[in-house]
Amino acid sequence: MGAQDTQEQFLREIGRHELTVLRNDGLYRHLRFARPGTICMHFDILTWPGHLCYTGDMGTYVFQRRADMLQFFRRGESRRDREPRDAIDLRYWAEKLQAHDSQDPAFAFSDEQFREDVRDYVDQATSDDEDWPAERRAALTAAIDEDLLDGVEDEHSAWCALRDFAFSDEHGQFQFIDWERNCKRPTHRFQWCCLALDWAIGVFDAQDAEAQA
Repeated sequence: MGAQDTQEQFLREIGRHELTVLRNDGLYRHLRFARPGTICMHFDILTWPGHLCYTGDMGTYVFQRRADMLQFFRRGESRRDREPRDAIDLRYWAEKLQAHDSQDPAFAFSDEQFREDVRDYVDQATSDDEDWPAERRAALTAAIDEDLLDGVEDEHSAWCALRDFAFSDEHGQFQFIDWERNCKRPTHRFQWCCLALDWAIGVFDAQDAEAQA
């Protein structure tokens, strides 16, 4: 599921969620977001100095970065809106994880990402037209499609295919000898969690501002 699909699903699933503030004592907070009368797709956000825990139907993730973690997830801005924003830096947020859900990590192997990384690696390695004229590059691409990519079913088979692949012709050999890519993408649950954090802070800030007015 792509990022746009995940955001659209998220907006459908939290469309009737309401915020209940169970605790709001400085850096100690317990915020609950749920549709009234049901716990379907509910989630809680708990903060204490230096930490934030998201927990709910989509998993549990604990982050650590700065004293007030709501401020960290505001990304330096004062939030007063209920709309999730684009371009969350999921990799940067994942770097702040201290614990992740037992059923779903923040990032996982993606066969689509593997295929993209293989092709990008090949494009970079064969960018010299003198060493890799069009005909030779086409032969390499065909060999990669048939002998490497067509057999990929999971992470194990991908690494085995990468390790065993070798292309030879009269000009020399091509192998993936310095591969350093992990071919991982954010999991659906982690994306949902990050969207929830971004959205929930906007809801909390708006309600907090109204209470102080």
